Amino acid sequence: MRNLLNRRQVWVVFIAACIGLAPGRAEMARGEGGEPRYFAITNARIVPVSGPAIESGTVVIAKGLIQAVGTNLSIPPEAWVIDGKGLTVYPGLIDAGTDLGLSKPEVGDAAAQAHGRRSAPPSGEISMGPEDRPATTPWRVAADEIKTDDKRIETWRNAGFTTALSSPDGGFFPGQGSVIDLAGDRPGNMVVNSTATLPISFKPGTSFFLFPGSLMGAISYVRQVYDDAAWFAQAQPVYDANNSKFERLPYDRTERTIRRSVEQRELVLLPANNSIQILRALRLADEWKIRAALYGGQEGYAVVDAIAAKKIPVLVNLKWPERSKDSDPDEEQTLRELRFRDRAPSTPAALAKSGVKFALYSGGLKEPKEIFKNTRKAIDAGLAQEAALRAFTLDAADILGVSDRLGSIQPGKIANLVVADGDLWNEKTKVKHVFVDGRWFEIHETPPAEKPEEKKPERSGRSNSEIEGVGR
Repeated sequence: MRNLLNRRQVWVVFIAACIGLAPGRAEMARGEGGEPRYFAITNARIVPVSGPAIESGTVVIAKGLIQAVGTNLSIPPEAWVIDGKGLTVYPGLIDAGTDLGLSKPEVGDAAAQAHGRRSAPPSGEISMGPEDRPATTPWRVAADEIKTDDKRIETWRNAGFTTALSSPDGGFFPGQGSVIDLAGDRPGNMVVNSTATLPISFKPGTSFFLFPGSLMGAISYVRQVYDDAAWFAQAQPVYDANNSKFERLPYDRTERTIRRSVEQRELVLLPANNSIQILRALRLADEWKIRAALYGGQEGYAVVDAIAAKKIPVLVNLKWPERSKDSDPDEEQTLRELRFRDRAPSTPAALAKSGVKFALYSGGLKEPKEIFKNTRKAIDAGLAQEAALRAFTLDAADILGVSDRLGSIQPGKIANLVVADGDLWNEKTKVKHVFVDGRWFEIHETPPAEKPEEKKPERSGRSNSEIEGVGR
């Protein structure tokens, strides 16, 4: 007899197995950590993304991977079964631009200063060697700095996000972004691809003591770093073949990291939000001969043909432009500003129509509900719901170089799944189950905070009763 997983039955079976009342099958189904390793979701609508939806099918999970997908499947006897009647199974969602798991340094602290960003005049003698390049730390890897206690990881996971591109922040070369799964007892268990992207920023310094302090200077500086890396790529083999004739080359970890990035065709993320920035980034990608993707991309609707001609993917920031809350309400706004705010959500639809591959990312949004809200704005502006799903799943995985493992429901891929009671883009849909690397998380609705007691005149000497919230 199969184990039908509802909230009560799961714990009855699990506790019984733990105390030895149900050995054999339950023991076989649990991994070393005591968690089940075999699951089957049955009678569910399955949206694999890589193919047509299956109206009443089964997904079998074994040891962290998707073992089988389809109808009339043979379910392993050790599998813990979830009856998915009335539920829909989607691939786990991917947030293609976050800092989940990473802590931000305080302005002016030792870490920021070590990265070349000073908020006060430097003291003492200043070294001028290449190892002291300002705001340049491409050797940093997000995977090395992941903190599993970041509460946002659970928040994103409960909303159906199973994977994220997490990247360091600060400087022109802040460090390499890592693709991580949003579950794991230690950072090493979360990493899918440690060196997935190399983000670049052209944001100039905001202080007199920061160099370079202009956009032109920032771009020239990044160009110089690439030129230095190209020189190193040519000089190193010459020295290796003639080390008795030439002085040894100085060690410069920036040059070595950038050289490796270029040689291995690592994805370089170029900042490009408005039309001018987008056209400039397209030119720089050609000049530097890099495999690039644009991030920001909100005014892509205005230059979509140029993007399509270069066949460069775009990571679109879902934090749509809006008027600053601190701005003067009487201040006049330009027609360009008004048009930009109005049309930015139409960019994903324009990219999809032109055949440009794109993904969506949170871009500083504070909560997943804002991500879904802003995605619905893009859908209202013409983006097909199927294209929106691909942008959070298979297309995102493809851009980030992990589509062989993530992004769709196919045998052999990592078992990252979200099970919901309806269409993901419906505001009323609830996520019921999430699987990350085959680990099962049952999502419970969080009741609203208890309302404060209302003060009303007492009658007949009876005290006011406490009002409690009930569900969402």
